[in-house]
Amino acid sequence: PGQSVLEGGTHVSAETSQRLACDASRVVMRHDDDRRLVEVGARTRTIPPALRRALHHRDQGCRFPGCGLRFTQGHHLRHWAHGGPTTLSNLALLCRRHHRAVHEEGYQVARLPDGTLQFRRPNGHPLPEVPPPAAVPADPIKALHESHDAQGLRVHARTGCPSWLGEPLNVGWAIDVLHPLAQGSRSCLTVPGHLVNETADKISTASNDLSANPRFTKTS
Repeated sequence: PGQSVLEGGTHVSAETSQRLACDASRVVMRHDDDRRLVEVGARTRTIPPALRRALHHRDQGCRFPGCGLRFTQGHHLRHWAHGGPTTLSNLALLCRRHHRAVHEEGYQVARLPDGTLQFRRPNGHPLPEVPPPAAVPADPIKALHESHDAQGLRVHARTGCPSWLGEPLNVGWAIDVLHPLAQGSRSCLTVPGHLVNETADKISTASNDLSANPRFTKTS
């Protein structure tokens, strides 16, 4: 009593246990005070097939705002373990993700007197069925320019154009440039104090070698 244990012996939270039992087959097993099994009930469905068909016909998918996924599970608004009835008015369809959100992540759902469902975030704020539209300024182009000016951005026709024009990579040139850099990085393991000067000298030497090598000299 008072435990939520899966068949393999894994203990889960009461919220997880209630989520799994919300829409599942159920077998009631009774124990005496010494935890000896004294009675095993018949296997029954938490939501009968006829009621499930009516539930799918009414909800047509997950009722969480903005979802509507067709692969759903039945959710008791007031769980049957707390005395909630398995009736159409106490049920709603939720997908697996949002079923977990309601049971284990603090989201809440309740049916209002007019029959609509109201979802609330974990902080208690209502979750609207349709998000409010974004505010659009009267002159969006002007507002965009002002935003760019405030950030020091200068956007023009060639801002998004890459400087690379599709030339093939010169592998030899790349190796000659990167090789002294690799040697410089290795030297930092042995002579940390001379890393900056030694690396700078190697880069300068590599640059001079490349400039003197006609193989890497651009011709017009």
